[in-house]
Amino acid sequence: MSEPFQFEAPASADILIVEDEPKLAELLQKYLAAAGYASRHVSRGDEAVPAVRARRPDLVLLDIMLPGCDGWEVCRQLRVFSDVPVLMLTARADEEDRLRGLELGADDYIGKTPFSPREIVARVKSMLRRNANVAQRAAGETPAAEGPLAIDETRRQASVRGEPLNLTPLEFRLLKVFAAAPGQVFSREQLLNHLHDEYRSVTDRAIDTHIKNLRRKLEPFFPGHNAIQAVYGVGYSFELPKDAG
Repeated sequence: MSEPFQFEAPASADILIVEDEPKLAELLQKYLAAAGYASRHVSRGDEAVPAVRARRPDLVLLDIMLPGCDGWEVCRQLRVFSDVPVLMLTARADEEDRLRGLELGADDYIGKTPFSPREIVARVKSMLRRNANVAQRAAGETPAAEGPLAIDETRRQASVRGEPLNLTPLEFRLLKVFAAAPGQVFSREQLLNHLHDEYRSVTDRAIDTHIKNLRRKLEPFFPGHNAIQAVYGVGYSFELPKDAG
């Protein structure tokens, strides 16, 4: 087996690997270490949530086919209490299966066939760099607000009337784009461009899935009002009701 590729080492981060194949997990840990990352490994789906609760990682590498419970269920449980970035590892080629993970709150996915630890580490590095850049740009900034909606870039959190929305990192970025230009219609291509550097694998259908999740999380705060409107043949626009405050 060849030696791990030597990446330029970024700041240290803690990665949780949820993978039931010991050799793959060991290989990923070697490549992550070469990239400057610390990592932990659990081999069962029902061990993942307790591991995150015990010590929040900076990112979770989550396989789908796991003993105990599958990756979809792990992702669903994580999103109940955590916005930790989740990169799903899937051997499935079916787009529907991949979109299912996004619907449950995963931020991105990458195929395991063929297995490329270099590509996985590159994707991890990109996702972590994005989060770090957001925090750096937001240093010293006050939360941006659009009526009852507040977006705190420092903490990468959004809230309505003080109640957190519990968004995934990608959902947060999409909401930030919408909230900066209420009423503007964004095409799917424009939304993809906002995410392009960090999410090269995100597709039109994936954008639709994340918008669906955003709508679901906003709806309890604005009953009867769809904050993200589909504009037929064009894209999406965002606007809160005028009496929302």
